[in-house]
This record gives sequence, C-alpha cells and structure tokens, in this order.
Amino acid sequence: MVSRLRRALLAALVTASVVAPLVGAAGPGEVPAPAPVALGPVRVAGLEHRYAANREGIRAAEAMAARHGDRERARALRKMRGASRHFLSFDGRNGGRTVEVYGDLGRATRIAVLVPGSDTNLDTYGRFRDGALALSRQLGRRTAVIGWLGYETPGTVTPEVLTTGRAADAAPRLDAFVRELNAAVPRARISLLCHSYGSVVCARAARGLKAADIVLYGSPGTGYDDARQLRTRATVWAGRGGNDWIGRVPHVRIPLLGTAIGLGTDPVSRRFGARIFDAGDAGHSDYLKSGSAALVSMGRIVEGRDA
Repeated sequence: MVSRLRRALLAALVTASVVAPLVGAAGPGEVPAPAPVALGPVRVAGLEHRYAANREGIRAAEAMAARHGDRERARALRKMRGASRHFLSFDGRNGGRTVEVYGDLGRATRIAVLVPGSDTNLDTYGRFRDGALALSRQLGRRTAVIGWLGYETPGTVTPEVLTTGRAADAAPRLDAFVRELNAAVPRARISLLCHSYGSVVCARAARGLKAADIVLYGSPGTGYDDARQLRTRATVWAGRGGNDWIGRVPHVRIPLLGTAIGLGTDPVSRRFGARIFDAGDAGHSDYLKSGSAALVSMGRIVEGRDA
C-alpha cells in the first residue's frame, strides 16, 4: 500500500512538472503593477488613512493594468478600490498580495483571519472575498474578518503544492501580521481559519502565535506528524467536508532530491490529534458558503464556543 501511494504521489509530481509551465503561460504575475504604498505597522488610530492610501495604490495598479491591455484585471481592481472596501495592505505585483478587512477592526472583540490555499490571487480574488463576506455575515457585530492573502500561493497543479516551500516563505509574514493585530487590538480574540494549502502556512507559523484557535479545513496535511509538533497554545481544529476531493490525496511525506514531497499526516485523523468539527458535505471550495454546516461550525469556533 505504501509503495502504491508513493508511486501515485511521484506520478502527480511529474504530471505537475509538465503541466504547470503550460497552465502558467499567461499567469497573473505577468500583469505589471507599481510597488506598494509603505505604511508601517497596523494601528487602529490610523485605519482610515491606511484604507485611503491603499485605495490610491489600487487605483495606480488599475491604471497600469489598463495600459498593459489587461481589461479584466483593470475591471477587478476598479471594484477593489470602491469606497466600501478596506485594505490594510495591497501589492499588485506577482499575482497580488492583499489584506482586506470586513467589519469594524477598531471595535472588534473577535477577529477571524482567513488564510487561503492554492490558486488564490487577484484573478481569482472574488471567490476568496465571497467566503470572507459569508463568514462576516455569519458572525455579525463586534467581529472583524480579515482576508489575508499575504503570500504567493502555489498553483493547484504545480510541484510547489506538494512541498512546504511556499509555506516556509509565507509563515514569517503571517506571524508578523498576527503580532501587529495583537498590538493594535490587544483585547480581541484571534482565530486563524486556514484553507487547503493555507493550513500548511498556518502550521509553519503556529509556534509562538498569540491566537485562540487554528482551524484547518480542506487540508491536504500540514507538513507535521501531529498537532503537538505545531508547539502552539492555540486550540487546533480540523474538518473536512464529505464531498472534498482533498481526502483522496495520499497522506505521506517522501524524501526526494534534498526536500520532501507530500504533506504528511491527515489532519482529521486520530493520529494527528486535532479537535474535529462538523464540516457537513462541503466540497473543497464550499466550506464558507452561506448556510453550510462548515460555516456554522467555524463561526462557533471564532465566537469561542464548541463547534
């Protein structure tokens, strides 16, 4: 059985290595964008100024995309700079990195930080935003939801998605951001909701994070054998929907050419040791759909209740 899983994983790697260059031939990183606005650490007192400055940064990226001839990107950016949108940071380069707030961060007593998985970038941002909005509606007042697209996510069909490399680069950024939140809103209860490859990022950042919960959903693995290896005081939760294809991914970790392929133990297994929440029949992209069992469960976790 182990040998068969190894062969399947290696076959997936070879396929990804061949297909990825073709899929990525006209990727989001090819659209030029200006350098981001330098704003320093997040501070509640300066939030409105920060939102306005990033709105202008998005406007500049929109103009550059239009000059480049990418009308679709320009239209997407035009929506993002709307007066009702609140970005703590924005960088339109290399596929895009953004941190957007849903709700009143300055008055929040609870904060949910969404960490996305593969293929999340400016061209697919709408689906990430839809999930954040659904969670924000589920939680209501006194809770801020933050969509943290703070790293260059791997493509679903690329070799990078089978290793912890991108997560290793992203984890220090996530750690720094959570520390900023701790300083800016010190009394708020912070939960990290980590989807798919985002769960690998959260696992790498977990040690030392001042957060109440780390929620892994639709996770292919974390790169660790069990939850204790995360060395976190946060409660580690895991859930997988009944219709999520990620459950068929081999949960192995194979040394290969100086790295390791595969992301290890299944987070919803007894061996991993996370607290399990009800994710219903969610598919891989359905966890944050309005009315879903997974959305209700994660909302209860963010509120500090049992899922």
